[in-house]
Amino acid sequence: MDSYKKYMLECIKLAKQALANGNPPVGSLLVFENKIIGRGIESGKSSGDITQHAEILAVKDALANGYRDVLEKSVMFSTHEPCIMCSYLIRHHQISKLILGVSVPFVGGQSSEFKILETENVPKWGNKPEIEMGILREECEILNEEFKDYLLKHFQH
Repeated sequence: MDSYKKYMLECIKLAKQALANGNPPVGSLLVFENKIIGRGIESGKSSGDITQHAEILAVKDALANGYRDVLEKSVMFSTHEPCIMCSYLIRHHQISKLILGVSVPFVGGQSSEFKILETENVPKWGNKPEIEMGILREECEILNEEFKDYLLKHFQH
């Protein structure tokens, strides 16, 4: 559990970088055998590219770092529950464990009506990942509040 907090604190640092660039405060890591193999900083808003979500970028970073063969044995850490799009990627690569800060009710891959992280009806996806929600929840919720404040400040009419 202490190692979970260590990695989640790193995700929070990444999320703060995302927020500083005007993006939702999401940071994500992929960890294999206690080594960070991929990092992702949410940048969809600032880049104009909706696919630039932290979880996707963490997987792309791990792939670029040569870790394709160990993705299914890796643990993904993220400040936020992966959205539907990111959940598809997670299932495609059969990442078996997720450690998450807060849920994302409308578009989350587990908590929304689109339960991509839960289904076992897609044969090549295999078993659903183990999910632990609520690690450093309070810290992640504070980041969400800071993002709401940012939006109010920068987009008031």
